[in-house]
Amino acid sequence: MNIIEQVKQKLVEEIKKSIQQAQLADVNEIPEIKIEIPKDNKNGDYSTNIAMVLTKIAKRNPREIATAIVENLDTTAAQVEKVDIAGPGFINFYLDSAYLTAIITEAINNGDQFGHKKVKNGENILLEYVSANPTGDLHIGHARNAAVGDTLANILEAAGYNVTREYYINDAGNQITNLARSIEARYFEALGDDSFEMPEGGYHGKDIINIGKDLAEKQPEIKDLDEETRIKTFRQLGVDYEMQKLRKDLADFNTHYDNWFSETTLYESGEIKQVLNKMTELGYTYEEDGATWLRTTDFSDDKDRVLIKKDGNYTYFLPDIAYHFDKIERGNDILINLFGADHHGYIQRLKASMETFGVDSERLEIQIMQMVRLMQDGQEVKMSKRTGNAITLREIMDEVGVDAARYFLTMRSPDTHFDFDMELAKQESQDNPVYYAQYAHARICSILKQAKEKGIEPSTDADYSFITNDKAIELMKKIAEFEPTIESAATHRAPHRITNYIQDLAAHFHKFYNDEKVLTDDLEKTKALIALIDAVRITLHNALNLVGVTAPESM
Repeated sequence: MNIIEQVKQKLVEEIKKSIQQAQLADVNEIPEIKIEIPKDNKNGDYSTNIAMVLTKIAKRNPREIATAIVENLDTTAAQVEKVDIAGPGFINFYLDSAYLTAIITEAINNGDQFGHKKVKNGENILLEYVSANPTGDLHIGHARNAAVGDTLANILEAAGYNVTREYYINDAGNQITNLARSIEARYFEALGDDSFEMPEGGYHGKDIINIGKDLAEKQPEIKDLDEETRIKTFRQLGVDYEMQKLRKDLADFNTHYDNWFSETTLYESGEIKQVLNKMTELGYTYEEDGATWLRTTDFSDDKDRVLIKKDGNYTYFLPDIAYHFDKIERGNDILINLFGADHHGYIQRLKASMETFGVDSERLEIQIMQMVRLMQDGQEVKMSKRTGNAITLREIMDEVGVDAARYFLTMRSPDTHFDFDMELAKQESQDNPVYYAQYAHARICSILKQAKEKGIEPSTDADYSFITNDKAIELMKKIAEFEPTIESAATHRAPHRITNYIQDLAAHFHKFYNDEKVLTDDLEKTKALIALIDAVRITLHNALNLVGVTAPESM
């Protein structure tokens, strides 16, 4: 248990004892004692409203109850230095800051595992993110999905969950047939045959032209294949080419996966038919107008959904259902999907479909990723100057760097719209959030290097009683918040809580640094402060690592 949680738990225990000793309530009558951090630290480290909650039980006014609690409180056991009663009966506690120094030892001893929890039992989460169609480059929307998804996976793992990161490859269906037909047209065009027209809704990008030329040069024998085999070949080659490029872009964006799941395997394994039969056996499918329908209205969907069209072809919905059935069959307790903003109407039907094959839809969580606007010089940038097309992930990485791109794309709650200021992302100033955070880390590394040259290295044997500066105490409190922040970010699926924390920690360090000299003539004090800033360095490093951002030692 984190030091902060231990202190809070001990404080609650002592408040409970004082209530009993003051004969305000029997042990089984005492309601939940809530401890909160006051918005203004002048009102103490913690505050409770228990005196007001107890009025009906104790049959006394809140201030009398608060006074009785304070008079009977064992302040030494509760590590409380001072208590006061405010307003109608709030009790404010000012803790003895000595308890905070334990966080320094904890950070130094745990190193890159500081803030992380042990693996929870039986909590398997499958997180699916990005899953862009392999028909072109990743763009800014995919970039946000990648940054948020990968960061969320890191946070969930740090909070103790077993996480599987998955990319669903849409390598079946009409869009891939269109890709194959587009490559076919460019292939024969490169061979001097213009009789193959681009399909309706085909892909006109440079990629397709290049694939066609490359295949015409290296595999001219494809032209002699029968149409069915030729299109099947172009499908596979096209998907392989696009996926190779997507994998490289994502890897360069520091985004990695455990599984790359092919939609085609659902057809080949018979899993689509299996789940269709299961839903039919359970009575949730029916025939109407020559089509097969799924009765999703039984589970709060606004209308039933077609699974098999009149022509006998599957809708895109049926393989999606089979895919989620497969996820459950693999032993995952919770499924998290990060979807683009255009998928909002898809949520309820997908949740309803899970109920039709007997799985609680609460096990599926869908996070809708809102749009990102790229801004430069106060103007929205929609098109690449180089290609005239949408700005790609590759161009964003080249323009602002991976660290800035990931940090900025994770800074806001994913369900809110976000303006990405590319000029700010490139600035080397305190106005740039990622630079501000990384500079704090680099500054600490510089101080530690100077200390090492003087023969002083971070040690948990330091005498922490020399740490008395108010800014240092606030800094220790902020370090102690790291593990609870990870837990909160994991529970609420809110990666931006980590970037918010990083900004706060960096700000607390900069304030401390401007107020307190670390390398002093007093050796014992210097050792204590060196241990403190090393704990900050470890915390900053670990927090930046969760976001997939580097922690440079010099800048």
